[in-house]
Amino acid sequence: MPETTIILLFLVVLLALAFDFINGFHDSANAIATSVLTRALSMRNAVLLAAILNFVGAIMWTGVAQTIGKGIVNPSLVSGHIGQVLVLATLIGAITWNLITWWKGLPSSSSHALIGSLIGAAVAASAGTSSLEGEGIAKVFTSLIFSPIAGFIAGSALMVLIMNIFAQQAPSKLNRHFKVLQVASAGFMAFTHGSNDAQKSMGIITLALVVGGFLPSVEIPTWVKISCALAMALGSAAGGWRIIKTVGKKVMGLQPVHGFASETAAALVVLMATLWHAPVSTTHVVSSSIMGVGTVKSASAVRWGIVRQIVMAWLLTLPISALLGAGCFYLLHFAIPG
Repeated sequence: MPETTIILLFLVVLLALAFDFINGFHDSANAIATSVLTRALSMRNAVLLAAILNFVGAIMWTGVAQTIGKGIVNPSLVSGHIGQVLVLATLIGAITWNLITWWKGLPSSSSHALIGSLIGAAVAASAGTSSLEGEGIAKVFTSLIFSPIAGFIAGSALMVLIMNIFAQQAPSKLNRHFKVLQVASAGFMAFTHGSNDAQKSMGIITLALVVGGFLPSVEIPTWVKISCALAMALGSAAGGWRIIKTVGKKVMGLQPVHGFASETAAALVVLMATLWHAPVSTTHVVSSSIMGVGTVKSASAVRWGIVRQIVMAWLLTLPISALLGAGCFYLLHFAIPG
């Protein structure tokens, strides 16, 4: 096997694990922001909880990894050197956008960044859309578009239910109860985050193994599952305070009951998507569920100026990451001839 092929695979695995690590600290806010800012958990304990349950969630299923590995790009149409450069360009483009939005403190989507970059690199590699899987992309886009809507509705519905059940409870007593329950909801959110997000890097590494001729089909090896799960857990342990402040504090003022409702609603939506083998943006789902909870409390409780900034980051992520993926492919294809 050519030495260049092995070197490219090594770089892909290294960058995919780096992406998972960055995803962990970029998206750790999804699981722990509300718990930390309502003081249900200390930062240290929340980060530890997120890291452990991210790992557990990541090794449970592989359906989302299969979707990423063969549902967006047809591996047989981008095999060999071109395919490996494509995967490498995808990761560089996605990591670049993740780091930019992390530095700015914007909760943009790692999922959107990876998928957008993969599509952009694939279009550049095949000089068109011939290598793209239309049915798989339709499924992915359906889940990416409707999951935030589901998060908003689920957050609103759960908050209304809680308010009706505990209507006679004094607010101070209610929040004491939900401060305890919020530890469970944060753990549930961390578990589902790992179950969906870590699988995306598993799919990317497996795609590189297939196009490079190391695997006959997109079946996730055990070492890939464990290494991606561990990378995400370590990233979560590194935290992400910049985005935690945006998600949990700037969108609305939170109390434990609101944190419990938003985390539980978001986790249920992400879990359903994982079981459907659909990659979703946990960032989008969590942010929209917080908005849903906030509108039940009062429309004025949501800081809509911050929401607009978040939505703009959402809208920009797919096209910009696609351009980054395509640009990285052209540069790498020129720099690393087959």
